[in-house]
Amino acid sequence: MLWAYLLFAFAAGAVLPFQAGINAELADWVHSPVRAAFVSFLVGAIMLVVASALVFKPLPSWGRLGHAPWWVWIGGALGAFYVVGSIVAAPKLGAATLVALVVAGQGVASLVVDHFGWVGFEPRHVTPGRLVGIALVAAGVLFVRIF
Repeated sequence: MLWAYLLFAFAAGAVLPFQAGINAELADWVHSPVRAAFVSFLVGAIMLVVASALVFKPLPSWGRLGHAPWWVWIGGALGAFYVVGSIVAAPKLGAATLVALVVAGQGVASLVVDHFGWVGFEPRHVTPGRLVGIALVAAGVLFVRIF
């Protein structure tokens, strides 16, 4: 069953360069990266409303939601930052450099999140092997950008 999660994660990553290019083109049409991000999120929200309607689970109580940690509510803001950032950077960097830098940023941030066990992850300390992995990702960014 793990293969299904691996495939889903791969597919989610594979759509990122398409999303960045589509949203950058949209920004030209609506004359603003922020407006393009808004349209992108609006379309996504509509899709999620439909998907949520197909999930037959009861909504949580207000009391349960009131006890959630503050940081669980900022995922959308982080998503908005990513989308606007990719819209602005994609035309200047190209798809390969953009995605390589996104992966490098994700890798570095993931090491920190894992090390400290932030945002619900179990702590997994930084090891020399993990540092070498991030260094290889950084080298990959350089190769993608230079060549």
